[in-house]
Amino acid sequence: MSRKPVVLVTGANGEVGHGLINALADEARYEVLALDLREVDPGLAKRCAATIAGDILDGHLLDRIASEYEIHAVFHLAALLSTRAEFVPETAHAVNVEGTLKLLKLAMDEGRSHGQPVKFMFPSSIAVYGLPDLAAKAAAGAVTETEWTTPRTMYGCNKLYCEQLGRYYADFYRQLAVNEARGQVDFRAIRFPGLISAFTVPSGGTSDYVPEMLHAAAKGEPYACFVRPDTRITFMAMPDAIDALLKLTRAPAEKLSRRVYNIGAFNPSAGEFADLVRRHFPGAEIGFAPHEQRQAIVDSWPADVVDRAAREDWGHEPAYDLERAMTEYLIPNISKRYA
Repeated sequence: MSRKPVVLVTGANGEVGHGLINALADEARYEVLALDLREVDPGLAKRCAATIAGDILDGHLLDRIASEYEIHAVFHLAALLSTRAEFVPETAHAVNVEGTLKLLKLAMDEGRSHGQPVKFMFPSSIAVYGLPDLAAKAAAGAVTETEWTTPRTMYGCNKLYCEQLGRYYADFYRQLAVNEARGQVDFRAIRFPGLISAFTVPSGGTSDYVPEMLHAAAKGEPYACFVRPDTRITFMAMPDAIDALLKLTRAPAEKLSRRVYNIGAFNPSAGEFADLVRRHFPGAEIGFAPHEQRQAIVDSWPADVVDRAAREDWGHEPAYDLERAMTEYLIPNISKRYA
């Protein structure tokens, strides 16, 4: 019995998963196998060839998937995110690192099985950076992929290490073996900035102060921002994040100069964003009550990133600047949610 060719999307129920699966379904180039710890949302499941509820750490489950499906690409979105990871760092390491390792091994076996490299698309994060203080952050300005990779969170450590694991599996796997197995995995990663979605509710992430402001204003509720007004990091509207992931997936391997890419779109300060929210919601009550520990984490992330390689290698070009993201994507859709 032949196996069904698919692309595997882990963490399907997350905000990136929703956008990605819908985009893949619209393209109709791939049959999607969606995997999540919980049952995949019914509306999303309709757009998939198949869905599975299960744990990426379950080796038996991954073996069953490999026996039933021929996997040609992996979009590995499943992760324990930054804020929660700080409360359960050992669990975060298990999910974020051991889970990634198991999926890289699955991709390696699949590439060897059907004779074509399996694209392994990995969403990394600006959390891999770790500037020591505000003076260093101000002096650094926009950082490149190789600067200040000294994260202070478990999530950032996990993401940085998984980038290296991906590079190892793609370029150096079992390099001392008689029959080397390189070339079976085509690992590609994007270091995403803070992502803002109009269709999912913020879940308390470390960069969620921006979407939290918007949702509170749309509901007519007061909001106390957990960072200072001068806090500045990079952000991106979710449609541009999905577009970037698909562009990098499609890019010919010979065009790529690296395995891990920065991308950015806009980087307002928290105070500037609050002013913009008040402009669109004149009655919005937004104050600032910095949380010392969360503030320290955000302060360790760069104010901006250099994304020249992504623009030159595979055409990264965000469609949404801050003004357009607000007026055409965020405000209309979030307002409709609470109408």
